[in-house]
Amino acid sequence: MIHLKEVVVVEGKYDKIKLSSVIDGLILETHGFRIFKDKEQMALLRRLAQTRGLIVMTDSDSAGFLIRHYLSGSINPALIKHVYIPDLLGKERRKRAPSKEGKLGVEGVPVKVIIEALQRAGVDCGQEQPVSTKEGRPVTKADLAVLGLSGGQNSAEKRRKVLDYFHLPEHLSANSMLKVLEEMVSYEEFEKIVEKILK
Repeated sequence: MIHLKEVVVVEGKYDKIKLSSVIDGLILETHGFRIFKDKEQMALLRRLAQTRGLIVMTDSDSAGFLIRHYLSGSINPALIKHVYIPDLLGKERRKRAPSKEGKLGVEGVPVKVIIEALQRAGVDCGQEQPVSTKEGRPVTKADLAVLGLSGGQNSAEKRRKVLDYFHLPEHLSANSMLKVLEEMVSYEEFEKIVEKILK
């Protein structure tokens, strides 16, 4: 079990059930889009963010990103760690058909993938963190432009290849990608990886 001080925020009860088998800590649901109207739940999340910090782990589909962005716009972003599960195609066992985008949600991904996603976000899982020399400087927004991953021709497609390499969801914006990369890799490492991927 992973012991967490921060409160983990997920979309629904099946996500909570899945994480309860891995995480020893408080896990709260947004109840999907209900969070947009639930003032009491939002007030609770704000209080908990101030006292304990939040870890947001929504699905990697567009609905999950909508909820994630809403939380980031309603709560001080400095109090939130974003955990991104990769885009994995499939369907959850309890469902008859895959989701609209065909991606597995938090409830459907293997535990190993959840732990790796937590580690990528810089959450201490009581296990070895992914190896990174990180001796150089961090990746900047300007670096993304110079490397062709932002603001240029086919930059979205190039960025999608990089996101896939790092097992990150395709809906991740360039700014969010920068925050995740900060925990994982130095600019020097990143530049070599991008050159290799985009050959």
